[in-house]
Amino acid sequence: MIGLLQRVRKARVCIAGEVVGEIDAGLLLLVCAEQGDTEQQAEKLLTKLLKLRIFSDEQGKMNLSLQDRVAASQPAGLLIVSQFTLAADTSGGNRPSFTLAASPADGLRLYDWLVQRARSLHPHVQTGRFGADMQVELINDGPVTIPMRIAPVATVT
Repeated sequence: MIGLLQRVRKARVCIAGEVVGEIDAGLLLLVCAEQGDTEQQAEKLLTKLLKLRIFSDEQGKMNLSLQDRVAASQPAGLLIVSQFTLAADTSGGNRPSFTLAASPADGLRLYDWLVQRARSLHPHVQTGRFGADMQVELINDGPVTIPMRIAPVATVT
């Protein structure tokens, strides 16, 4: 599973001019399921991003997580947006290949699972709409942008 995490001052997703998800300060997660991904990868990604210490403490050091901000009653939104293009393979030619992305059915299943799990663990979760033509607006704070990749669990044969 691939994620691109951005610390934001605010972010929103619009579809056909309508705002469908919006947060103030917090994290924007662009996420893509790859072939072979399971709920295990989604869980690891979510657990990691909720605990990742990328918010400034009172000394200005990146020392606080999204969960720490919630505990301190600070703004701590999480906006989750599906983006299959994160699986782009640009190694050949000039047109990216997306063959590593999960099928639309598997991608939707894992995206929905991730969103429901996030909502069970975090008080303010907003989303885009899987498969829609979305416009994402954000004010990146820092800027802080962190790529995340959770590889499939190896199976023993």
